[in-house]
Amino acid sequence: MSSPFIEQIKVRRTIYALGDQVTHSEAQLTALIKDAIKHSPSSFNSQSSRAVILFGEQHHKLWDIVKAELKKIVPPEAYPQSEAKVNGSFRAGFGTVLFFEDTAVIKDLQQKFALYADNFPIWSEHATGIAQFAVWTTLAQEGIGASLQHYNPLIDEAVRKEWDLPASWLLRAQMPFGSIEQPAGDKTFIDDDVRFRVFK
Repeated sequence: MSSPFIEQIKVRRTIYALGDQVTHSEAQLTALIKDAIKHSPSSFNSQSSRAVILFGEQHHKLWDIVKAELKKIVPPEAYPQSEAKVNGSFRAGFGTVLFFEDTAVIKDLQQKFALYADNFPIWSEHATGIAQFAVWTTLAQEGIGASLQHYNPLIDEAVRKEWDLPASWLLRAQMPFGSIEQPAGDKTFIDDDVRFRVFK
């Protein structure tokens, strides 16, 4: 049995070799990203996911921040390799989506539904994961490559300061995207017997 949606999911891959040769306009990409996040489900319809979409100089500025923060903690002899990775893959792309979760929304739900208080931070992680997957798959359908990075919490404070973001916005991931300069390799899978159990 086949499914158009499954075929779309298969197209979504981690692309590290990114370029800036994208035919979509910034406005078109912004609209796609917004729609993907808006239509992603969240527990209690919390809509806790937030996003910052960066293009051009602002996109480059993010990855310059990443390099600056890495330089503070990476041994000098290892830093050139880290810098080359950032420049050659993430910064080389067309733009970046920063994914956040609004902790103010989570705290409000914890107060309103105290019985589930411990679960709301977990469900918030589900929400951002779904939003990330939705954006990633949407971009893939447009022939745009992306990868998912996690330089948080290393860059959290610098990012918040640079773009004047609310203190309640917790950075969860960074998704650089752009033209696919080199496709992903073959995807491997563990045995179904290890991963799934079906009872009838």
